[in-house]
Amino acid sequence: MAILRWRPMGQSVERWDPFREVSDVQSELNRVFDGFFGRAGNMPGGDRIWAPAVDMYETKDDLVVTAELPGVNEKEVQLSITGDVLSLKGERMPTPANGQESFHRGERWYGRFERHLSLPVSVQADKVKATYRDGVLTITLPKAEEIKSRAIKIDVL
Repeated sequence: MAILRWRPMGQSVERWDPFREVSDVQSELNRVFDGFFGRAGNMPGGDRIWAPAVDMYETKDDLVVTAELPGVNEKEVQLSITGDVLSLKGERMPTPANGQESFHRGERWYGRFERHLSLPVSVQADKVKATYRDGVLTITLPKAEEIKSRAIKIDVL
């Protein structure tokens, strides 16, 4: 059974979609917050910068960072560590257009991207490994030896 919105005064009856307006509001709020918090926007000189979504979690031996980079060629990604900051930079190129397209929606970000992540623990920068699969970059940062937990044997006297 469908819910229909009743319109008085001879207006047409149409199927009511409670989420139609929510999508428009969400798009506008995303635009406002993205510009305010620097997720994407314009840099001086007209370069548009966006920031990929990342997750960071800790295991017993490693700090692991995953970044969503669908459509990005792994050769376009640069990783570096300076002190306790991991930097991820690169560029996603737009799909080539043949001039026949008529876009109805464009929500994907293209161009340069950049993220700088403060690392919560000390890591061994010379042993960092990165893999890229199915549009997800996984960076494994081994923890420094001095912060790894160790079991301590208790002697009985």
